[in-house]
Amino acid sequence: MSRTTARTREALDKDGVTQPAKVWCLLGRKAGDNTQVLALAETLGWPFEEKRIIARSWELLPHLLLGPTLMGIDRQVSSSLAPPWPDLVISAGRRNEPVARWIRRQAGGGVRLVHVGRPWAPPDCYDLIVSTPQYFLEPAPNVLVNPLPMHRFTRAGVDAAAERVVPALGHLPRPFTTVLIGGDSGPFVFTRDKARRLAHGVNRLVAETGGSALVSGSPRTPRAVAEAFRDALDVPARSYWWHERGGADVEDNPYPAFLGLADRFVVTGESMSMLAEAASLGRPLYIFDPGDPPDRWWTRAHNFRHKPLSHALAMRFAPVRMRRDISRIQEALVRDGRARWLDEAAPMVAQGEGWAKELRPDPSGGAQDARDRIRALF
Repeated sequence: MSRTTARTREALDKDGVTQPAKVWCLLGRKAGDNTQVLALAETLGWPFEEKRIIARSWELLPHLLLGPTLMGIDRQVSSSLAPPWPDLVISAGRRNEPVARWIRRQAGGGVRLVHVGRPWAPPDCYDLIVSTPQYFLEPAPNVLVNPLPMHRFTRAGVDAAAERVVPALGHLPRPFTTVLIGGDSGPFVFTRDKARRLAHGVNRLVAETGGSALVSGSPRTPRAVAEAFRDALDVPARSYWWHERGGADVEDNPYPAFLGLADRFVVTGESMSMLAEAASLGRPLYIFDPGDPPDRWWTRAHNFRHKPLSHALAMRFAPVRMRRDISRIQEALVRDGRARWLDEAAPMVAQGEGWAKELRPDPSGGAQDARDRIRALF
Protein backbone atom coordinates (compact mmCIF):
# COMPACT_ATOMS: atom_id res chain seq x y z
CA MET A 1 0.00 0.00 0.00
CA SER A 2 2.97 2.31 -0.42
CA ARG A 3 5.36 3.32 -3.15
CA THR A 4 8.64 5.21 -3.38
CA THR A 5 9.56 7.65 -6.12
CA ALA A 6 12.71 7.11 -8.13
CA ARG A 7 13.95 10.61 -7.38
CA THR A 8 16.31 11.07 -4.43
CA ARG A 9 17.59 13.87 -2.26
CA GLU A 10 21.05 13.48 -0.76
CA ALA A 11 21.71 14.41 2.85
CA LEU A 12 24.81 14.00 5.01
CA ASP A 13 24.57 11.75 8.03
CA LYS A 14 26.74 12.23 11.14
CA ASP A 15 29.65 10.42 9.47
CA GLY A 16 29.50 12.58 6.34
CA VAL A 17 28.06 9.78 4.20
CA THR A 18 25.32 10.74 1.77
CA GLN A 19 21.96 9.14 2.57
CA PRO A 20 18.54 9.69 0.99
CA ALA A 21 16.02 11.41 3.24
CA LYS A 22 12.84 9.45 3.98
CA VAL A 23 9.43 11.07 3.52
CA TRP A 24 6.08 9.59 4.48
CA CYS A 25 2.87 10.98 2.99
CA LEU A 26 -0.17 10.23 5.16
CA LEU A 27 -3.19 9.83 2.91
CA GLY A 28 -6.80 9.70 4.09
CA ARG A 29 -10.27 9.54 2.61
CA LYS A 30 -10.47 13.05 1.11
CA ALA A 31 -9.14 13.32 -2.42
CA GLY A 32 -8.46 17.05 -2.10
CA ASP A 33 -6.26 16.53 0.96
CA ASN A 34 -4.39 13.66 -0.69
CA THR A 35 -3.79 15.69 -3.82
CA GLN A 36 -2.16 18.49 -1.86
CA VAL A 37 0.03 16.13 0.16
CA LEU A 38 1.28 14.36 -2.97
CA ALA A 39 1.71 17.61 -4.91
CA LEU A 40 3.98 18.90 -2.16
CA ALA A 41 5.94 15.64 -1.96
CA GLU A 42 6.47 15.58 -5.72
CA THR A 43 7.60 19.20 -5.76
CA LEU A 44 10.22 18.40 -3.12
CA GLY A 45 11.82 15.85 -5.43
CA TRP A 46 12.75 13.60 -2.50
CA PRO A 47 11.90 9.89 -2.23
CA PHE A 48 8.54 9.38 -0.54
CA GLU A 49 6.19 6.62 0.52
CA GLU A 50 2.42 6.77 0.52
CA LYS A 51 0.85 5.61 3.78
CA ARG A 52 -2.88 5.00 3.60
CA ILE A 53 -4.57 5.78 6.91
CA ILE A 54 -8.07 4.36 7.42
CA ALA A 55 -9.86 6.08 10.29
CA ARG A 56 -12.57 4.44 12.37
CA SER A 57 -16.03 6.01 12.45
CA TRP A 58 -15.57 7.02 16.10
CA GLU A 59 -12.04 8.44 15.64
CA LEU A 60 -12.98 11.95 16.82
CA LEU A 61 -13.16 11.05 20.52
CA PRO A 62 -9.67 9.51 20.97
CA HIS A 63 -8.16 12.10 18.65
CA LEU A 64 -9.54 14.95 20.74
CA LEU A 65 -8.82 13.40 24.13
CA LEU A 66 -5.61 11.41 23.70
CA GLY A 67 -3.40 13.50 21.40
CA PRO A 68 -0.74 11.45 19.55
CA THR A 69 -2.41 8.05 19.18
CA LEU A 70 -3.36 5.33 16.72
CA MET A 71 -6.53 4.39 18.58
CA GLY A 72 -8.69 6.18 16.03
CA ILE A 73 -7.44 4.24 13.00
CA ASP A 74 -7.92 0.69 11.77
CA ARG A 75 -4.37 -0.65 11.82
CA GLN A 76 -5.39 -3.90 10.11
CA VAL A 77 -6.24 -2.13 6.83
CA SER A 78 -4.02 0.94 7.15
CA SER A 79 -0.46 0.98 5.86
CA SER A 80 2.24 -0.33 8.17
CA LEU A 81 3.76 2.28 10.48
CA ALA A 82 7.02 0.85 11.77
CA PRO A 83 10.77 1.59 11.80
CA PRO A 84 12.84 2.73 10.07
CA TRP A 85 11.11 6.01 10.78
CA PRO A 86 11.04 8.84 8.22
CA ASP A 87 12.80 12.18 8.36
CA LEU A 88 9.67 14.04 7.28
CA VAL A 89 5.93 13.36 7.57
CA ILE A 90 3.45 15.29 5.41
CA SER A 91 -0.17 15.09 6.53
CA ALA A 92 -3.52 16.74 5.91
CA GLY A 93 -6.89 16.46 7.61
CA ARG A 94 -7.93 16.06 11.21
CA ARG A 95 -7.84 12.26 11.14
CA ASN A 96 -4.16 12.08 10.25
CA GLU A 97 -2.87 14.63 12.74
CA PRO A 98 -2.63 12.27 15.74
CA VAL A 99 -0.92 9.69 13.51
CA ALA A 100 1.80 12.12 12.42
CA ARG A 101 2.46 13.17 16.01
CA TRP A 102 2.49 9.52 17.12
CA ILE A 103 5.17 8.75 14.52
CA ARG A 104 7.39 11.54 15.81
CA ARG A 105 6.95 10.38 19.39
CA GLN A 106 7.78 6.77 18.48
CA ALA A 107 10.89 7.98 16.66
CA GLY A 108 12.05 9.84 19.76
CA GLY A 109 11.75 13.23 18.11
CA GLY A 110 13.74 14.47 15.15
CA VAL A 111 10.99 13.78 12.62
CA ARG A 112 9.86 16.98 10.89
CA LEU A 113 6.08 17.37 10.69
CA VAL A 114 4.44 19.34 7.88
CA HIS A 115 0.66 19.69 7.89
CA VAL A 116 -1.44 20.91 4.97
CA GLY A 117 -4.61 22.88 5.67
CA ARG A 118 -5.85 23.70 9.15
CA PRO A 119 -4.52 21.85 12.20
CA TRP A 120 -6.76 20.96 15.11
CA ALA A 121 -3.72 20.65 17.37
CA PRO A 122 -1.90 23.85 18.40
CA PRO A 123 0.16 25.18 15.47
CA ASP A 124 3.41 24.90 17.44
CA CYS A 125 3.06 21.09 17.22
CA TYR A 126 4.26 21.37 13.62
CA ASP A 127 7.48 22.43 11.97
CA LEU A 128 5.45 23.89 9.10
CA ILE A 129 1.78 24.41 8.31
CA VAL A 130 0.89 25.04 4.65
CA SER A 131 -2.51 26.69 4.68
CA THR A 132 -4.84 28.83 2.57
CA PRO A 133 -6.86 31.97 3.42
CA GLN A 134 -10.16 30.26 4.23
CA TYR A 135 -8.69 29.00 7.52
CA PHE A 136 -7.90 32.40 9.11
CA LEU A 137 -4.35 31.38 10.06
CA GLU A 138 -1.87 34.24 10.17
CA PRO A 139 1.54 33.87 8.50
CA ALA A 140 4.25 32.93 10.99
CA PRO A 141 7.70 31.33 10.99
CA ASN A 142 6.00 27.92 10.86
CA VAL A 143 2.85 28.97 8.96
CA LEU A 144 2.82 29.54 5.19
CA VAL A 145 -0.47 30.87 3.77
CA ASN A 146 -0.71 30.19 0.03
CA PRO A 147 -3.42 31.95 -2.00
CA LEU A 148 -4.79 28.65 -3.35
CA PRO A 149 -4.53 24.92 -2.57
CA MET A 150 -1.71 22.95 -4.17
CA HIS A 151 -2.42 20.54 -7.02
CA ARG A 152 -0.64 18.12 -9.37
CA PHE A 153 -1.72 19.32 -12.82
CA THR A 154 0.70 20.96 -15.25
CA ARG A 155 0.09 22.64 -18.60
CA ALA A 156 2.09 19.96 -20.37
CA GLY A 157 0.19 17.17 -18.62
CA VAL A 158 -3.31 18.45 -19.41
CA ASP A 159 -2.33 19.28 -22.99
CA ALA A 160 -1.15 15.70 -23.49
CA ALA A 161 -4.43 14.40 -22.05
CA ALA A 162 -6.35 16.73 -24.36
CA GLU A 163 -4.61 15.37 -27.44
CA ARG A 164 -5.75 11.84 -26.61
CA VAL A 165 -9.46 12.71 -26.54
CA VAL A 166 -9.68 15.26 -29.36
CA PRO A 167 -10.78 12.62 -31.92
CA ALA A 168 -13.76 11.66 -29.75
CA LEU A 169 -14.83 15.30 -29.44
CA GLY A 170 -14.39 16.26 -33.09
CA HIS A 171 -18.12 16.79 -33.63
CA LEU A 172 -18.29 19.53 -30.98
CA PRO A 173 -17.66 23.13 -32.10
CA ARG A 174 -14.92 25.27 -30.56
CA PRO A 175 -14.32 27.20 -28.39
CA PHE A 176 -14.73 24.91 -25.39
CA THR A 177 -16.17 26.15 -22.11
CA THR A 178 -15.11 23.64 -19.46
CA VAL A 179 -17.62 23.41 -16.60
CA LEU A 180 -16.39 21.87 -13.33
CA ILE A 181 -19.16 20.96 -10.89
CA GLY A 182 -18.65 20.00 -7.25
CA GLY A 183 -21.39 19.28 -4.74
CA ASP A 184 -22.35 19.53 -1.09
CA SER A 185 -19.51 20.89 1.01
CA GLY A 186 -19.58 22.45 4.46
CA PRO A 187 -22.13 25.26 4.40
CA PHE A 188 -22.99 24.68 0.73
CA VAL A 189 -25.91 22.43 -0.19
CA PHE A 190 -26.12 21.93 -3.93
CA THR A 191 -29.81 21.80 -4.82
CA ARG A 192 -31.61 21.14 -8.10
CA ASP A 193 -32.56 24.82 -8.30
CA LYS A 194 -28.89 25.80 -8.06
CA ALA A 195 -28.03 23.25 -10.75
CA ARG A 196 -30.58 24.82 -13.07
CA ARG A 197 -29.26 28.31 -12.29
CA LEU A 198 -25.73 27.11 -13.12
CA ALA A 199 -26.92 25.63 -16.42
CA HIS A 200 -28.68 28.87 -17.37
CA GLY A 201 -25.45 30.78 -16.69
CA VAL A 202 -23.49 28.39 -18.92
CA ASN A 203 -26.16 28.74 -21.61
CA ARG A 204 -25.79 32.52 -21.56
CA LEU A 205 -22.01 32.34 -21.67
CA VAL A 206 -21.86 29.89 -24.58
CA ALA A 207 -24.50 31.91 -26.43
CA GLU A 208 -22.08 34.86 -26.32
CA THR A 209 -18.96 32.92 -27.28
CA GLY A 210 -20.30 30.13 -29.46
CA GLY A 211 -18.79 26.69 -29.20
CA SER A 212 -19.78 24.00 -26.73
CA ALA A 213 -19.43 22.89 -23.11
CA LEU A 214 -17.25 20.17 -21.61
CA VAL A 215 -18.82 19.24 -18.28
CA SER A 216 -17.20 17.26 -15.48
CA GLY A 217 -18.90 16.44 -12.22
CA SER A 218 -17.11 15.21 -9.11
CA PRO A 219 -17.67 12.35 -6.66
CA ARG A 220 -19.55 14.88 -4.53
CA THR A 221 -22.06 15.81 -7.24
CA PRO A 222 -25.51 14.45 -6.28
CA ARG A 223 -27.30 12.52 -9.01
CA ALA A 224 -30.30 14.87 -8.75
CA VAL A 225 -28.01 17.87 -9.33
CA ALA A 226 -26.45 16.25 -12.40
CA GLU A 227 -29.87 15.44 -13.84
CA ALA A 228 -31.24 18.94 -13.21
CA PHE A 229 -28.17 20.55 -14.78
CA ARG A 230 -28.28 18.26 -17.81
CA ASP A 231 -31.99 18.89 -18.37
CA ALA A 232 -31.52 22.68 -18.26
CA LEU A 233 -28.41 22.79 -20.46
CA ASP A 234 -29.31 23.65 -24.07
CA VAL A 235 -25.90 24.02 -25.75
CA PRO A 236 -23.76 21.33 -27.42
CA ALA A 237 -21.97 19.47 -24.65
CA ARG A 238 -20.07 16.39 -23.55
CA SER A 239 -20.57 15.49 -19.90
CA TYR A 240 -18.90 13.14 -17.47
CA TRP A 241 -20.64 12.15 -14.24
CA TRP A 242 -19.13 9.92 -11.59
CA HIS A 243 -22.37 8.03 -11.01
CA GLU A 244 -22.33 7.04 -14.71
CA ARG A 245 -18.71 5.95 -14.90
CA GLY A 246 -18.00 3.51 -17.69
CA GLY A 247 -20.63 4.93 -20.01
CA ALA A 248 -18.62 7.82 -21.44
CA ASP A 249 -17.41 7.63 -25.03
CA VAL A 250 -14.13 9.34 -24.20
CA GLU A 251 -11.53 7.71 -21.98
CA ASP A 252 -12.67 7.13 -18.43
CA ASN A 253 -12.65 10.32 -16.40
CA PRO A 254 -11.63 12.92 -18.98
CA TYR A 255 -11.14 15.59 -16.31
CA PRO A 256 -7.45 16.29 -17.18
CA ALA A 257 -8.34 16.46 -20.87
CA PHE A 258 -11.18 18.89 -20.18
CA LEU A 259 -8.70 21.08 -18.29
CA GLY A 260 -6.36 21.05 -21.27
CA LEU A 261 -9.07 21.75 -23.86
CA ALA A 262 -10.64 24.66 -21.98
CA ASP A 263 -10.76 28.04 -23.67
CA ARG A 264 -12.47 29.28 -20.51
CA PHE A 265 -13.69 27.75 -17.25
CA VAL A 266 -16.87 27.82 -15.22
CA VAL A 267 -16.25 26.38 -11.74
CA THR A 268 -18.60 25.95 -8.80
CA GLY A 269 -17.17 28.06 -6.03
CA GLU A 270 -17.36 25.56 -3.17
CA SER A 271 -14.55 23.46 -4.67
CA MET A 272 -11.18 24.90 -3.71
CA SER A 273 -9.35 22.18 -5.63
CA MET A 274 -11.21 22.81 -8.88
CA LEU A 275 -10.75 26.57 -8.52
CA ALA A 276 -7.01 26.15 -7.94
CA GLU A 277 -6.59 23.79 -10.90
CA ALA A 278 -8.50 26.06 -13.28
CA ALA A 279 -6.83 29.25 -12.03
CA SER A 280 -3.37 27.76 -12.59
CA LEU A 281 -3.87 27.30 -16.34
CA GLY A 282 -4.10 30.93 -17.42
CA ARG A 283 -7.57 30.81 -19.01
CA PRO A 284 -10.61 33.02 -18.26
CA LEU A 285 -12.28 31.74 -15.10
CA TYR A 286 -15.90 32.30 -14.08
CA ILE A 287 -17.07 31.33 -10.58
CA PHE A 288 -20.59 30.10 -9.86
CA ASP A 289 -21.65 30.93 -6.30
CA PRO A 290 -23.57 27.92 -4.86
CA GLY A 291 -24.32 29.69 -1.57
CA ASP A 292 -27.58 31.01 -0.19
CA PRO A 293 -28.22 34.72 0.52
CA PRO A 294 -27.02 35.32 4.11
CA ASP A 295 -30.21 37.10 5.11
CA ARG A 296 -32.33 34.11 4.01
CA TRP A 297 -30.06 31.28 5.13
CA TRP A 298 -32.31 30.20 7.98
CA THR A 299 -35.37 30.08 5.75
CA ARG A 300 -33.91 27.31 3.57
CA ALA A 301 -34.93 23.82 4.68
CA HIS A 302 -31.87 22.25 3.03
CA ASN A 303 -29.58 24.13 5.43
CA PHE A 304 -30.93 22.23 8.43
CA ARG A 305 -28.52 19.35 7.97
CA HIS A 306 -25.48 18.31 9.97
CA LYS A 307 -22.74 19.97 7.89
CA PRO A 308 -24.42 23.34 7.19
CA LEU A 309 -25.57 23.64 10.80
CA SER A 310 -22.21 22.63 12.29
CA HIS A 311 -20.44 25.09 10.00
CA ALA A 312 -22.80 27.91 11.00
CA LEU A 313 -22.25 27.16 14.69
CA ALA A 314 -18.47 26.95 14.25
CA MET A 315 -18.38 30.30 12.46
CA ARG A 316 -20.26 31.87 15.34
CA PHE A 317 -18.80 30.18 18.41
CA ALA A 318 -15.54 28.34 17.56
CA PRO A 319 -12.08 29.89 17.99
CA VAL A 320 -11.07 31.90 14.96
CA ARG A 321 -8.39 29.41 13.86
CA MET A 322 -11.05 26.65 13.68
CA ARG A 323 -13.31 28.58 11.30
CA ARG A 324 -13.49 28.19 7.54
CA ASP A 325 -14.72 30.70 5.00
CA ILE A 326 -13.97 29.84 1.38
CA SER A 327 -15.51 33.09 0.17
CA ARG A 328 -12.18 34.66 1.15
CA ILE A 329 -10.51 32.74 -1.71
CA GLN A 330 -13.31 33.40 -4.20
CA GLU A 331 -13.30 37.14 -3.46
CA ALA A 332 -9.50 37.31 -3.68
CA LEU A 333 -9.57 35.72 -7.15
CA VAL A 334 -12.14 38.26 -8.32
CA ARG A 335 -10.42 41.18 -6.59
CA ASP A 336 -7.07 40.29 -8.17
CA GLY A 337 -8.58 40.05 -11.64
CA ARG A 338 -8.00 36.31 -11.95
CA ALA A 339 -11.72 35.42 -12.10
CA ARG A 340 -15.20 36.85 -12.62
CA TRP A 341 -18.57 35.83 -11.23
CA LEU A 342 -20.64 33.79 -13.66
CA ASP A 343 -23.58 36.17 -13.26
CA GLU A 344 -21.36 38.85 -14.82
CA ALA A 345 -20.04 36.59 -17.59
CA ALA A 346 -22.28 37.62 -20.50
CA PRO A 347 -21.53 41.37 -20.38
CA MET A 348 -17.84 40.71 -19.77
CA VAL A 349 -17.62 38.38 -22.78
CA ALA A 350 -19.59 40.79 -24.93
CA GLN A 351 -16.92 43.41 -24.13
CA GLY A 352 -14.15 40.91 -24.83
CA GLU A 353 -12.07 38.84 -22.43
CA GLY A 354 -9.11 41.19 -22.53
CA TRP A 355 -8.79 40.94 -18.76
CA ALA A 356 -7.86 37.27 -19.20
CA LYS A 357 -5.00 38.03 -21.60
CA GLU A 358 -2.97 39.35 -18.70
CA LEU A 359 -3.31 36.16 -16.68
CA ARG A 360 -0.15 34.25 -15.97
CA PRO A 361 -0.34 30.51 -15.34
CA ASP A 362 0.66 29.48 -11.81
CA PRO A 363 1.42 25.77 -12.19
CA SER A 364 2.80 25.25 -8.71
CA GLY A 365 -0.23 26.41 -6.74
CA GLY A 366 2.14 27.59 -4.02
CA ALA A 367 3.95 24.26 -3.75
CA GLN A 368 7.29 25.80 -4.67
CA ASP A 369 7.13 28.23 -1.74
CA ALA A 370 6.27 25.33 0.56
CA ARG A 371 9.09 23.29 -0.92
CA ASP A 372 11.60 26.02 -0.11
CA ARG A 373 10.33 26.32 3.46
CA ILE A 374 10.61 22.56 3.98
CA ARG A 375 14.12 22.38 2.60
CA ALA A 376 15.10 25.10 5.02
CA LEU A 377 14.02 22.80 7.88
CA PHE A 378 16.84 20.44 6.90
